[in-house]
Amino acid sequence: MAYGGPNSLSDVEPYLFDVRGGRATPPEVVEEVRERYAQIGGHSPLLELTRAQANTLQRELGDGYRVYVGMRHWHPYIQETMLQIARDGIEQLVALALAPHYSKMSIGAYMSKAREARDALAPTLRIREVLSWNTHALFLDALAEKSVRALSRFAAAERANVEWIFSAHSLPERILREQDPYPHELHETVEGLVARLGALHHQLAYQSAGRTREPWLGPDVGAVIDALAAQGRRNIIVQPVGFVCDHVEILYDVDIIYKRQAQRLGVHLERAESLNDSPKLIAALADIVHGSESQTSAANRP
Repeated sequence: MAYGGPNSLSDVEPYLFDVRGGRATPPEVVEEVRERYAQIGGHSPLLELTRAQANTLQRELGDGYRVYVGMRHWHPYIQETMLQIARDGIEQLVALALAPHYSKMSIGAYMSKAREARDALAPTLRIREVLSWNTHALFLDALAEKSVRALSRFAAAERANVEWIFSAHSLPERILREQDPYPHELHETVEGLVARLGALHHQLAYQSAGRTREPWLGPDVGAVIDALAAQGRRNIIVQPVGFVCDHVEILYDVDIIYKRQAQRLGVHLERAESLNDSPKLIAALADIVHGSESQTSAANRP
């Protein structure tokens, strides 16, 4: 399962309508978001990339497994996919969201959608829910591989002074009062990644906060870039660790907005490549499907 995204510019408004739970989006916001997608090619690549992940995972798992794709906020919706699962006579399902870190607002929402669809369309289907895989060894290895490639884009003499910003999608600060494990799981991922890379200057920051009046988790990546530039830091790598695919939060927020900001500040900023269908990521997902190194019990989640 993945978040979903518009497949064309004409899909942007109905897509936002779904994301906002059936509330209309102000026209100026629709136009702003549409322009973002226009700048990354006129659509979200998320479905195409998720299907590539699914096809590669299917080959990795082999006979005895069937991999389906369902989106939370666009076609093919999770409910649409569940209907196909029911028609195919599937009896056991592993529900796996392509987001490594648990939050009730993210993974919790995916699993609720899956359960609702199951109850309506395939009530006898047994589901194993994968709630978290933030410290899976192969996932961390896949990130480290992309980290090394990003570092290689700097001159050898500059590499010891590169600043690393590990980023993830921000969520409302109220999750802290609810003891949501999301920030802790992100820090665990960063710790595991740094252990593989060796000593480096790094921090975790958040990006792509929503348009609401309530406070969201910080620090914001843009604010961190400003602060580092003010300290005379001129070499930065932004590595999103909360996303596994290229989509608008990567291709627009990082590759366009943050890179423009860095250029304005005289900073050399590189972005580590997304995992997409990295062989190590697919191997991690296959291992998770088999039941190893994944948190699958709702008992230890709020």
